Amino acid sequence: MKAIRFKEFGGPEVLKFIDIEKPQIGDREVLVKVKAIGVNFADTARRQGKYVVPTELPFIPGAEVAGEIVQVGKDVKRFKPGMRVVSLIESGAYAEFAKVHELALTEIPDGVAFTDAVVLPLQGQTAYHILKTMGRLEKGETVLVHAAAGGVGALSVQLAKLFGAGKVIATASSDEKLAHAKKLGADHLVNYTQQGWEEKVQELTGGKGVDVALEMVGGEIFQKTLKCLAPFGRLVIFGGASGEEAKLNAGQLMRRNHSVIGFFLPQIIAKPELYQSSFEELLNYVDRGELKLTVGGIYQLAEAAEVHRLLQGRKTVGKLVLVP
Repeated sequence: MKAIRFKEFGGPEVLKFIDIEKPQIGDREVLVKVKAIGVNFADTARRQGKYVVPTELPFIPGAEVAGEIVQVGKDVKRFKPGMRVVSLIESGAYAEFAKVHELALTEIPDGVAFTDAVVLPLQGQTAYHILKTMGRLEKGETVLVHAAAGGVGALSVQLAKLFGAGKVIATASSDEKLAHAKKLGADHLVNYTQQGWEEKVQELTGGKGVDVALEMVGGEIFQKTLKCLAPFGRLVIFGGASGEEAKLNAGQLMRRNHSVIGFFLPQIIAKPELYQSSFEELLNYVDRGELKLTVGGIYQLAEAAEVHRLLQGRKTVGKLVLVP
């Protein structure tokens, strides 16, 4: 089969399009003929040797995969050849075939395309759980979503509404991205590159502040977001894109009963019943047309290096997808 693999850490040029043997499946695994692959910043971190866990070389990147089952292990009970499935795996999605444990599989509804389903394993699950599981969003509450035109942000704007939020305040770095957030249902728009954006958020809430804030930048953005919280407000951290440490004075949380909550998706994956139920819910939202997915581009697997360049250039809107 064809696959993308790197044998050394570095820039996009280390990604090589090669011929290798198909994976051999175990008794509880299936072999999936890959139809769509989600591209993520985690893939670029793997390639650069900067991922949160060590990356052993040589390495085939890719964690989001959708496709059709072509072979099942002898102990697989729930899945059969021909079924359309999507999964989040540790690695190996940048290929024509991938092996997946049956516990990690979710069936794709007939009305959902492979290229749409593959948007959800990382970004959809993250948006779902930072709002509902960690943010404990209640009906009528106000939500602040940073980078609202990005993968997680765009889904968070919509899911917040589906979960009953009374008001969604979206931030982004340009008028074009803010316009996209508006189309997705955001009630108010704020450009966070402008001075005093946190004061505008306070104005939009009548001085009360927001009940749930989603933060993945760190540094100064974290500090200003903390100032936007209403009494009993929850700030959920799910990344640190700026590379700047988010310093916290625990005492400042006491005055208005604020909470700062960390989120890491693998902890959700460790609870299969929670992960599977939320995944099925997300796919059903898409199937019913209630959740709109933004696919920013579909590229051939051989173009993986160029797709990494586009992603790291931060000029794209929506999910980038590879197809074998």
